[in-house]
Amino acid sequence: MATRLLRSRWQSGPVPLSLCGAHISLTDFTATTHPQAAAVALAGLRLRRTWRRTPGALGMWLWADVLGRRSGAVSVWRDEVALKEFVGRPDHLEIVRSHRGRGALRATAWRVEDFERDAVWDRARALLTGTTPWPHGPVHLEDA
Repeated sequence: MATRLLRSRWQSGPVPLSLCGAHISLTDFTATTHPQAAAVALAGLRLRRTWRRTPGALGMWLWADVLGRRSGAVSVWRDEVALKEFVGRPDHLEIVRSHRGRGALRATAWRVEDFERDAVWDRARALLTGTTPWPHGPVHLEDA
């Protein structure tokens, strides 16, 4: 059965898209149960509300594979430093800690010199559907 991905609309950040290069982050969380998957997706939606005020963010999509208990984000950053600052934010850390031990996370990142939304989403979708292999294996949240 083919993976069916749902994707949110593009959510712009405070950094204008006129910047040429971008740092892309892709996260994929697989929950152990469907209720846990719903809780993670809801946490992502709440965090998305802060996106327009997130320093260094160009934009993002949330995505979900409901049947596969998977969800995550494709986030676009000015640079790797901005991504690291977001990952260390108290509200993000609270979400990670509250779901520790309840699934597996994998993530990857790459740099593009000319940001094009369609090209970034196509690359992310290829990773999420297994068309392209992930460069890294899963990270269990006990280790994160």
